[in-house]
Amino acid sequence: MQKVIIDHNILFSAIYTGESRTRQRLLDSPFSFYTPNYLIVELFRHRQRIVEKSKASEADVLSYLSQVLGKVHFFNEELISLEHFFTAYHLCRETDENDTTYVALTLELDGVFWTRDEVLKIGLRQRGFDRFFDETL
Repeated sequence: MQKVIIDHNILFSAIYTGESRTRQRLLDSPFSFYTPNYLIVELFRHRQRIVEKSKASEADVLSYLSQVLGKVHFFNEELISLEHFFTAYHLCRETDENDTTYVALTLELDGVFWTRDEVLKIGLRQRGFDRFFDETL
């Protein structure tokens, strides 16, 4: 089964609205989804903004979050090899080094990366990384 690493924007998109195509994609997909553990902290840090940006009630947002979290595996960043972190840093540093952990996890799990950050994708492709999740599958 293909391993798909999701970034925070994908996860946040999945919980913003009642009719989220992203959430349905996560829930209905045969793929295994992964993200770094620190994304849990990001969810808590931005919980108010998520609810405010959502077109749903706080109770509904929590329900959506519960559904999505049941499909996402959280991965301890400390288990990612230094080699993969080093490679990922060099791939990301000129575009957005904040995405290093997602790319390192993609390398570690031999998976594909699901992001809608087109600037990041362009930068990574220019450096030879082209392991992106095709949302049309």
